[in-house]
Amino acid sequence: MSTAALLLPQALGSTASSAAPDAPAQSGRAVAAVTYSLGDRAYALPETGEPVEMAATVHYPRDLGTSPRPLVVALHGWHETCADRTAAAARDAAGQAEDWDAYTAANQKLFSWPCAHGTRPIANDRGYDYLGEELARQGFIVVSIRANGINASSLSGDENASARAELINRHLALWQQLSATGRGGLVGAFRDAGTGKPRHVDFRHHVDLNNVGTLGHSRGGAGVTWQAAEHHKAQWPAGVKVRAVMALAPAYNVMTEDMTAYEITKTPMAVIRGTCDGQVGREALSFAADATADGSAAFHTFQVHGANHNYFNTRWSPASGEVAAWDDAGHDQAHPGQCAEPGESSYETQVTEAGEREVGAAYITAFFRRYLTGDKRVDAMLTGERHPLAHITRVDVTTGRR
Repeated sequence: MSTAALLLPQALGSTASSAAPDAPAQSGRAVAAVTYSLGDRAYALPETGEPVEMAATVHYPRDLGTSPRPLVVALHGWHETCADRTAAAARDAAGQAEDWDAYTAANQKLFSWPCAHGTRPIANDRGYDYLGEELARQGFIVVSIRANGINASSLSGDENASARAELINRHLALWQQLSATGRGGLVGAFRDAGTGKPRHVDFRHHVDLNNVGTLGHSRGGAGVTWQAAEHHKAQWPAGVKVRAVMALAPAYNVMTEDMTAYEITKTPMAVIRGTCDGQVGREALSFAADATADGSAAFHTFQVHGANHNYFNTRWSPASGEVAAWDDAGHDQAHPGQCAEPGESSYETQVTEAGEREVGAAYITAFFRRYLTGDKRVDAMLTGERHPLAHITRVDVTTGRR
């Protein structure tokens, strides 16, 4: 069953904003996708001088209609940057042999930026194509941005979250200029996501920068929390307002001494985490709860049973065949088909790659429909009164409306 069938009644209306998607058919809208890249060295990190690219994949309704559409910006987390299979094999072998000098040398090739000549970059932003397509079918414009330069950088902790927030703001500034004036760095930059051929898309006056949602996976989750924090709203580009924040298996710097850098008090926020996540612990939920504790906006958590960390990104998932894709859940030969948090002894059925993404997309889409379009028909799902994905797995839901 598709998320469209689960979530789309005959009409997707909104009581909150004239910028909400207009009523689609049951199957949703026809969608299209383009990419853009302004270079692998588009700018340098102020702290270190290391290069960062400005590149993204955009999904949008093929018919943009007449009213501006809500914008969702997605940001991936920390993952290898370069598809060097020789280096990946060498790293695996070095790890088995406990040759840590060789391990480090191979790892540096996988985490370099820009990638060596002839080595393909890993398109970590394309790992959310399934989500971009679903949101676009429901009327949103979705920009999934690439952060390989930050992944390859020496920044960690709060500095890494801050750099990701800055990257988001740089992309938002480009979109604000393009929508408002039809000018700026994105003019002439779009290419067909399938063929790579240039494509002209007239986004002028079609993107509602006053109605933005952000989605961050893994360290991207820390980035969107930092970007939306009250302490950092002054850094948003002029004409931009973030109205909803989704942290997907967020990897926070839990040793931070300054929680004010992450505090979100007036913006609805949600967190998703799998019970078999091998990279992010339960602090993903508690940290976000602390960050919103003094707020007045809605806060939701969705804990997906049998879900790991990597399956939410198709490029990080084994079925993709991509370099460095793997199943991070904890496994034991005595529990075939089951998973646990690494180091834990409580096993349960592991959700498939497709199943994990269907559940994630359903809750993410419901969240943005509620807080970017005002569609209250998804409330029962967001509060846990209804569990439309129960045929796939159990989802523990908590919610607060302060």
